[in-house]
Amino acid sequence: MEHIQTYLDAAVLRPEMTRDEVRQAIQESIQWKTRTVCVRPCDIALAREMTRDSETQVSCVLAFPHGTTTTTVKAFEAEEYCKLGTDEIDMVAPYGMIKSGEWDYVLNDISAVATVCKRHNVLLKVIFETCYLTAEEIAKTTELCIQAGADFVKTSTGFGKEGASFDAVRIMLDTAKGRIQVKPSGGIRTKETAEAYIAMGATRLGTNYSANEALIKGTPTSTGSGY
Repeated sequence: MEHIQTYLDAAVLRPEMTRDEVRQAIQESIQWKTRTVCVRPCDIALAREMTRDSETQVSCVLAFPHGTTTTTVKAFEAEEYCKLGTDEIDMVAPYGMIKSGEWDYVLNDISAVATVCKRHNVLLKVIFETCYLTAEEIAKTTELCIQAGADFVKTSTGFGKEGASFDAVRIMLDTAKGRIQVKPSGGIRTKETAEAYIAMGATRLGTNYSANEALIKGTPTSTGSGY
């Protein structure tokens, strides 16, 4: 197994974080050589500058954490964040529409963002918030993400009632059949849990930056808030 840090998108997303707290979190993640720092949109430029010449890239969230903005706004956001220099975007799918069975809406919503990302060579991950969805809804949305041209399906924002679950990740992997990558996120706070998801076939993990040391070295961590 590769070093765990190569799987980690270290989330720096709490809305109350000060600029200094964000800088410290990004710097710690750079030192741990996490795959990316996943930042608030207002912090993309800062993260881009701080990660320059490091092994850590920049990802950001879009329509976070509820996914309820319109498709036009989501596409505009994607264009803006790509221009600011993000390497990857984690968008929140309109999971209320998923639960409503509005599949054409969902497909168009994801496709609109995927089109922008592909034009800028930016990876797109789509967050389902699986804790609110049935197994059938998770499988159907995974298929739509493949159809839309997304690069990853992702379980959770870390701000829902639950984070990743092994059941949800298994549904995503079984549906994906290697056609799209899978990212568990939320509630991954131990090295053992991280390794279990990787062994299942996950290729990225969404975790809180405060858990970097615990995940990489196997030391205890506090639960924290979000992720």
